[in-house]
Amino acid sequence: MKIGIVGCGMVGATSAYALVMSGVGREIVLVDLNKARAEAEANDIFHAVPFAHPLTIRAGDYSDLKGARVVVIAGGVAQKPGESRLQLLQRNSDVFHQIVPSVLKNAPEAVLLVVSNPVDIMTQLAADFAAEFGVPSCRVIGSGTTLDTARFRTLLGRHFDVDPQHVHAYVIGEHGDSEVLVWSQATIAGLDLDTFATVQGKSLTNAKRLEIDENVRRAAYQIINGKGATYYGIGSAVARIVDVLLHDQRAILTVCSRIHGVPGCEEVTLALPHIVGGQGVLATLPLPLTAEEGDALQKSASIVREAINSLKA
Repeated sequence: MKIGIVGCGMVGATSAYALVMSGVGREIVLVDLNKARAEAEANDIFHAVPFAHPLTIRAGDYSDLKGARVVVIAGGVAQKPGESRLQLLQRNSDVFHQIVPSVLKNAPEAVLLVVSNPVDIMTQLAADFAAEFGVPSCRVIGSGTTLDTARFRTLLGRHFDVDPQHVHAYVIGEHGDSEVLVWSQATIAGLDLDTFATVQGKSLTNAKRLEIDENVRRAAYQIINGKGATYYGIGSAVARIVDVLLHDQRAILTVCSRIHGVPGCEEVTLALPHIVGGQGVLATLPLPLTAEEGDALQKSASIVREAINSLKA
């Protein structure tokens, strides 16, 4: 099973490393404009194979993506000093206008997984470009709030001293400042958080909720301030999503995709719980939100919609 990764910066390279460490796929092809960087990353990661799983990893061109089941798009340009968000979006739109057709000309059956930020907007642009090749939007997904959801579960697990894999909680909406932590639907062992807190004798105060919210919502800023970039968490999230896609696992993930059938979010790309399988998003699962959460989700959708519309202006 072949996986392509376009863009060999820290996120793309770490995603490849996470795939190797997790034993996902059989062959990984790294593509980058800087071919020397792609070669170096491929060789460095390939030297880890004897300590992990029997995969092949190599650098290549777009033509080497032929037969890839999933192609991860981690390419894009960084923001320049004094550059507006809209200017950055326009430059990244131009980059995607080159990347997406180049991928689909060589791997027309691949599911595209976008991780470039701002991921919701870049995923919508990728889906627009892919539509020109007859690719449905369900086969163009973004990492969305997969990592944010993991952060939420991790912090709840830490607070209650429970393995976060047994915490069920979601972050939805934009992957950004307007994302929505769905406290009302969070459960552990089938119990809502207040009930679980009572059973365990460990309170969950409003102050603690605000602290967790801040640490989820601002996690990237905190990490970037300390080390310049985030890549381990998102690399691991990419490995999980690719594993689900390759093996048609029908997992429920908060990837981002073009939304249909959710009032206030129609035709906007953002994260909700989706059933994800071999052909991408198979179904969207709207959560029963509180009025406050519902308003926050619609506000988040409007922010993404406004950014997309600004590119078309």
